[in-house]
Amino acid sequence: MASDAYNATVTSKILLTPDLMILRVRTDEPRSKFKAGQFVRLGLFGKEPRSQNSAAPVKDAEPDKLIKRAYSIASADYDTLNFEFYISQIKSGQLTPRLFALEPGGRIWMDDRILGMFDINDTPDGVNIVMVATGTGLAPYISFLRSYIKDHQDKKLAVIHGAAKEWDLGYFTELTFLQNAFGNFYYFPTLVDPDPTWNGLTGYIEKHVEAGLLEKEAGIELNPDKTHVFLCGNPNMINSLTELLTKKGYVKSSKKVEGSLHVEKF
Repeated sequence: MASDAYNATVTSKILLTPDLMILRVRTDEPRSKFKAGQFVRLGLFGKEPRSQNSAAPVKDAEPDKLIKRAYSIASADYDTLNFEFYISQIKSGQLTPRLFALEPGGRIWMDDRILGMFDINDTPDGVNIVMVATGTGLAPYISFLRSYIKDHQDKKLAVIHGAAKEWDLGYFTELTFLQNAFGNFYYFPTLVDPDPTWNGLTGYIEKHVEAGLLEKEAGIELNPDKTHVFLCGNPNMINSLTELLTKKGYVKSSKKVEGSLHVEKF
């Protein structure tokens, strides 16, 4: 497969930290309309350079092989030409160090198919939505909020985002703005390794959920008939919160089961 297989161009690259970025690309041809919460595969050939901040790979890549990985879309669902991704670098990985070496104007492959069952908008009328994420698991919620927050002022919406340091809180400014602009939206960032200047929540997400953060600060009851919960990110967070929520009567949603707990693991 030759490099003319590339079908999209990098339009913007924002390095939040040396290992965390917002990448925007424009496809040569529009994609089909997608649903907020879905993902798409990005790809680069093994011959492409790696970022200076990467480490030696576990295994050398084949130069002419297209390395593909799936990434949740962070951009709004009404734009099918311009796509945004929230990506962390795996220093010894095959694809992310090459993605981090890209600059505006660089070319990239993006799959024609957009997939995934993590449809945040597909919840019953009047039911609250709680979106929990660690790290770049925040991306599908950004897509949902950009697409639908104006249409969901009849229910309470909350984002709980866990990260290590304050600079790891991608979209902090945007989510804080939304909290100030919409009375039904609540944003709870929490840090496990905060600096002394941090005045917000600290520690793991599970601690705050178990302590009643949502009930006390947002008036959101963790009841499967009243609130749907979405989990995306670290498997440890997902497993512990799934156990906690199962005790409250939550059932995991799947193709065969309509539950109030929706899970997307990395």
